[in-house]
Amino acid sequence: MIRVDSVSKTFTLHNQGGASIRVMDRATFDVGAGECVALVGDSGAGKSTLMRMIYGNYLAASGSIMVGDTDVARAEPRDILALRRTTLGYVSQFLRVVPRVATLDVVAEPLLAIGTPREAAIARARDLLTRLNIPQPLWALSPTTFSGGEQQRVNIARGFAHTFPAMLLDEPTASLDAANRETVLCLIEEAKSRGAAIIGIFHDQPARDRVADREVDVSAFTPRKAA
Repeated sequence: MIRVDSVSKTFTLHNQGGASIRVMDRATFDVGAGECVALVGDSGAGKSTLMRMIYGNYLAASGSIMVGDTDVARAEPRDILALRRTTLGYVSQFLRVVPRVATLDVVAEPLLAIGTPREAAIARARDLLTRLNIPQPLWALSPTTFSGGEQQRVNIARGFAHTFPAMLLDEPTASLDAANRETVLCLIEEAKSRGAAIIGIFHDQPARDRVADREVDVSAFTPRKAA
């Protein structure tokens, strides 16, 4: 479902005379349907950089990144947006939403965007918010007013609302209490059971051991580490 093949990345430091730093070299691995692969490696090895390239936020210098039939490394912006709407979900550590939109609508939005009837989308949002212990009186409020932990759980609910065939998870259990951590791990296991291909960054070792089928050490693709 996801295939990263010989992917390299260079950053240009415009404030330092245009100097170029090669931060990734020939990254290669794949993720099958129903599999969770954990990205591991030292801090600064490029785990987040690689994830952002797969999502299309960073442009790869070379190589291919296939998500289904789409090569993210070469796709047009409209094709990447379509991929994110239907195929590739991303649960980041931070909630980014339009202010004054109710939490229930924030969580339902990915489903509404692909044409899911509103009644079904709202029902799914209600279920996820309940499972993640967001009190019902808050559902009509904007999550921008919530605590950091509540925002994180709303972000997770939004990320799992649609049954994406492929998912990227950036520290999904960070800072969660035991009950909500368990809910998130169950959501990941449910996604794997329905065939989702998942790439995750998990500094929570027990969580990684539970949901990841194997690990990819990103340090192996980092030129400065190999020098």
